[in-house]
Amino acid sequence: MRVLVVEDDPLVGDGVRRALSGGGFAVDLVASAEAARSALDTESFDLVIADIGLPREDGLQLVRSLRSRGKIVPVLMLTARDGLADRVTALDLGADDYLTKPFQVPELLARCRALIRRANSVASARMTFGDLELDTTRKSITATGKALELSQREWAILECLILNAGHIVSKNKLMSAIADWTEDLTLNAVEVYVSRLRAKLGGAAIISTVRGMGYRIDEPRK
Repeated sequence: MRVLVVEDDPLVGDGVRRALSGGGFAVDLVASAEAARSALDTESFDLVIADIGLPREDGLQLVRSLRSRGKIVPVLMLTARDGLADRVTALDLGADDYLTKPFQVPELLARCRALIRRANSVASARMTFGDLELDTTRKSITATGKALELSQREWAILECLILNAGHIVSKNKLMSAIADWTEDLTLNAVEVYVSRLRAKLGGAAIISTVRGMGYRIDEPRK
């Protein structure tokens, strides 16, 4: 899953980026609301994490403008402000959650996972698909009861496919799930990871290639 962090403090921004990367997210970092809007107009993100205290245009103005333009990406506000009025304002403007600094990394990661699940209408951290059982908190997976070992990128592609089950997922979207702007990957890398996933999943789930469009995951036929 890919996250856009909007934070003008370099130390805080890098700390959040590192925490999210360690939690298995692909992360891009920008320092202003203007840069965030530009990124969201050209790239696909599963979550935005925005500081309220941004220069020129603050995080509240950013979330207001995103919602007025029809952007439905989940938004988590990070801020040092802990007053009730600020929390209410952020939520009323369209933010999905609010986390006060300082915060603990496990809580940040849990809130991110929860927001992405909610956006994809998934109620629990444990998912069942075909003969697969996934725990999105522990990043663990079993196929017909047998534990599978997946790399971080293989997991990210599988999670993206399952969250979009029933729909074709483009190679570009899968690329966004595994790589940020700093990584020099090509779409051929997606093909390689999908091929490895197919081999590891066996018949527990079927990943089909839709020529010229992308991939679709289906439950096995019984």
